[in-house]
Amino acid sequence: MSAFLLASPSQSASSTPAYTDSPAYGSDNDDDQDTLPYPTELPRRDFLGLDFDPQTYLSSLRNRHQTLEDLRSDLRQRSQLLNRELMDLVNGNYEEFPSLGGDLRDGGEKVEGVRVGLLAFQREVEGIRRAVRERASETKTALDARKGVRKEVVLGRKLLDLANRVEELEGRLGTADGEALDDESDEFDIDDGVDDSNQTGSSNGVLSRRIRRLDRQCVSYMLITRQAEAISSSHPFLATLRPRIDGLRKTIILDLSAALWTAISAGDSASTLILTQLFADLGGEMDAVRVLRHG
Repeated sequence: MSAFLLASPSQSASSTPAYTDSPAYGSDNDDDQDTLPYPTELPRRDFLGLDFDPQTYLSSLRNRHQTLEDLRSDLRQRSQLLNRELMDLVNGNYEEFPSLGGDLRDGGEKVEGVRVGLLAFQREVEGIRRAVRERASETKTALDARKGVRKEVVLGRKLLDLANRVEELEGRLGTADGEALDDESDEFDIDDGVDDSNQTGSSNGVLSRRIRRLDRQCVSYMLITRQAEAISSSHPFLATLRPRIDGLRKTIILDLSAALWTAISAGDSASTLILTQLFADLGGEMDAVRVLRHG
């Protein structure tokens, strides 16, 4: 690369050859050329700016210690270097270009494969959803059946308890098959709300015990009827118990009638009042009136 040559003020253009042929002058000239500032290489980043303008860039190079011809040579070398780099880049990636074209040509098949895979996945998801819905329906059905079974169990317990109460009262009344229960046992000898003071004027102690026993039987019968009312009257088991329950009422009414007849015959007004109240509890007012009329 050439550099600027600076001449001394006392040197003229005509005397230049004489100084050129002189050895002493040649030695001084070499020293001067070594001390001249050489221009630095144009940085690559200057050409990479988005707002790069050639005229503006060249005008900014006025302070470079370089001739115009050297600048042109430098730019040509830079252009040749860029061309070689571009060729190397193209050659390096040339093998990938055909494969890229092949990939693009086969892209339709790959997209179709992805679409088929997605459709298969969608069918699997729908199958899982359908299975979940079926399982939820089965679970709901099982829960409803469980609730129904619980209701049936509760109803069955109520029916068994009702049947036990009916059987127990039948035993106490002596209407059931087998030996009648002793209604005067300690198990039933409790205060059922009958005021014994109302019977203190009765001269017949047997009648008083009989009235207490009838009062307990009336209470048991009313509990049976209320429990039966809480159960559906259309239930087959309750329909089979209905004749037995009606038989209990008839038996109690007969016992009350006999006791009322005895109280009237004995002139025991207190016992008569208690017995008529028991008739009213059972809904047997007409039976009590009939006994009172005949008495």
